Amino acid sequence: MDSVALFCTGALLAGGLYWFVCLLGPAEQKGKRAVDLSGGSISAEKVQDNYQQYWSFFRRPKEIEKAEKVPDFVDTFYNLVTDIYEWGWGQSFHFSPAIPGKSHRDATRLHEEMAVDLIEVKPGDRILDAGCGVGGPMRAIAAHSRAKVVGITINEYQVKRARMHNKKAGLDSLCEVVQGNFLEMPFPENSFDGAYSIEATCHAPKLEEVYAEIFRVLKPGSLYVSYEWVTTEKYKSDDPEHVEVIQGIERGDALPGLRSSAEISEIAKKVGFEVVKEKDLAKPPSQPWWTRLKMGRIAYYRNHILVTILSAIGIAPKGTVDVHQMLFTTADYLTRGGETGIFSPMHMVLLRKPGAPNSS
Repeated sequence: MDSVALFCTGALLAGGLYWFVCLLGPAEQKGKRAVDLSGGSISAEKVQDNYQQYWSFFRRPKEIEKAEKVPDFVDTFYNLVTDIYEWGWGQSFHFSPAIPGKSHRDATRLHEEMAVDLIEVKPGDRILDAGCGVGGPMRAIAAHSRAKVVGITINEYQVKRARMHNKKAGLDSLCEVVQGNFLEMPFPENSFDGAYSIEATCHAPKLEEVYAEIFRVLKPGSLYVSYEWVTTEKYKSDDPEHVEVIQGIERGDALPGLRSSAEISEIAKKVGFEVVKEKDLAKPPSQPWWTRLKMGRIAYYRNHILVTILSAIGIAPKGTVDVHQMLFTTADYLTRGGETGIFSPMHMVLLRKPGAPNSS
């Protein structure tokens, strides 16, 4: 009986551990399993070195001397984090205000649908997703609007993931994904009926450069909406705690220096846009967008145990534990930024390219 009891106890513990680590987590729900975590387009043996190079480059974001290298390191960042994001967060790499009575997934979808509603496109219109990631917003927006969405991302691995998800969702006829730098897009002038960016242009060293490119490819009269990461009017550059929080967000998210909310519309007007509407979607009466980060602490510890085990036995690349730890630390800074009100990831600006729309 003792041996039977011991066996049953061991089996129960093993089953409980498997449920806690593998099934309770979001891996199977989101389409990326823990055992498939990788370094994106980076070979497994080079993940650790690439992480160290990334961390060294973004140690002091506002002091980056070679801005032309930022796109390469943003590409490195997304090679390092894409699988972890998709496994632990989902296919939409952005935040959204919490909505009472709605799941995180529904709140995310509504936040995305609002973006395309703002730019007033029709079924069949061709619209741009500038910084599309693995295409979570693209698919929600295509399904909602029936517009044809062309997404651009600098990261080759994300292109492959997005195309796979598009096909799996049955939306590949409406969703196209292109690899490229949104500072130099491979599209002709006046070729899109609308455009949006959801928490993506924050990676640009100079916002005017990406806004100018989007302006170039939009048809006259078309609308562009962006959800920008910004410091708010509550941020004090002489407050050490504020500085620590903002630098922590910048380092952990491949940002070459956050811009203030007051700068956004002025930059847009500088490149030729008309400002139609501007609003911080994080401000009351919106519910806190950082609630999901705080609720995810238990999941982080569970996932970190799994990542550590998989790395130790050689399934996950060496360096994955460091990347996961970096993201958790950054989540804490993001939460502090939200709670203090000094940071917003959803400063919305709706812009129009002047001129009469082409009726054709």
